[in-house]
Amino acid sequence: MEKRITIEHFLATKDDETIVIDVRTPAEFAQGHIVGALNLPLFTDEERVIVGTAYKKQSPEKALLVGLDFVGKKMSMYIKRAKKMSPNKLVTLYCWRGGKRSGSLAWLLDLAGFEVQVIEGGYKKYRNAVLAFFENQPLDFVVIGGKTGSGKTKILHQLQHQGAQILDLEGLANHKGSSFGALGELPQPSSEYYEACIFEVLRYMNLSKFIFIENESRMVGTCAVPLGIWDKYRSAKLISIEIPHHDRLENLVVDYAQYAPETLVAAFRRIEKKLGGLNFQKAVKAIEKKQFDVAADVALGFYDKTYTFGLENNKFSQTTKLVFNHADFSRIAAEILNLNH
Repeated sequence: MEKRITIEHFLATKDDETIVIDVRTPAEFAQGHIVGALNLPLFTDEERVIVGTAYKKQSPEKALLVGLDFVGKKMSMYIKRAKKMSPNKLVTLYCWRGGKRSGSLAWLLDLAGFEVQVIEGGYKKYRNAVLAFFENQPLDFVVIGGKTGSGKTKILHQLQHQGAQILDLEGLANHKGSSFGALGELPQPSSEYYEACIFEVLRYMNLSKFIFIENESRMVGTCAVPLGIWDKYRSAKLISIEIPHHDRLENLVVDYAQYAPETLVAAFRRIEKKLGGLNFQKAVKAIEKKQFDVAADVALGFYDKTYTFGLENNKFSQTTKLVFNHADFSRIAAEILNLNH
C-alpha cells in the first residue's frame, strides 16, 4: 500500500537510499524537477496532449479510458525501468499535483513489491516550497565584487576551501556571466531548475552564518537569479576586490586562450556594437595573431565600464574595497574571512 507524505516530510527525511521518481512527461521534467529525481513518464508528451484534449472536449471518463489504453500496453516496462532505477525497490513518486499519474504508478509498483511513497501536492507543492524559502528565509549574503579578471570565482572557491559557506550562482548556471561565459560549459538548465538547484544548496546551510556570493547580474546567461535571492543580494554587504591590471589580463588569458579562435571571435561579435567597430577589429586581429593579452585588454576596457555602471545602480548596505598588489587568491580569501568572522 502506498504511503502519502507531505513535501515538508519529504524534504526533512530525504535520503540516498530512496529513489525519487518524477512520472510527468519528458517536457515537464526538462522544465523543472526535484534535484536528483529520475524521470519515468507515465505518458509521452504527445500522449498527454491527447488525454488532455479528450478530457476537455469529451469527458473525464473518456480521458481515463484513453489514458488506460496508453498505460496498459506499458505496464511491464514501467516495472522493469523502476527496478533498474531502484534495485532495492524503495521509491518516492510525484507528478504535477500528486494525483492520478503518481497514484496510478504507485498502485502498479506496490503490486510489484516496491515500497512506495507519494508526495502530496506533487511538484507544485515543491515549487511553492522553493519560492517560499527564497522569499521568507533571512539569508545573510556577503557579495564578492571586482572587475572582470579579478578572480571572483576563484576567491569564492578559496573561501569554501577555508571553511566558509558559498553560493556559486555561476557554477549552478553553467555560465561565467559574460559574453564569453558559456565557453567550456555544459548546457544551461532552465531558470526553474536553476532555482531548484539553488534551493538544494541553501537548505543544507547554517542560515545564521554568512553566505558568500559573487557579484552578478540578475541574468546569468539564460538563467534568472530568483527574485527572493536577488532582493537580499542587492541589499547585502559588498567586498570589492582590486588586483593589478596585468594579473587580470593573465587570468583572462589562462581562462580563455585555450578555446578555438573562431569561438573567441564569436564571443566578441556578441558585444561588437558595444565595443565599437575599431575595438572589435583590434580584438579579432589579436586573436588571429594569438596575441591573447591584447584581445583580453579590449574586453577589459568594455567590462570595466559595465562593472562601474552596475555598482552605481546597486544599493549595497555597505561597501568595503580591498586593494592587493598580488593575485594570490588563497591569501585574499583569508583576508576576507578576517573581516567577516
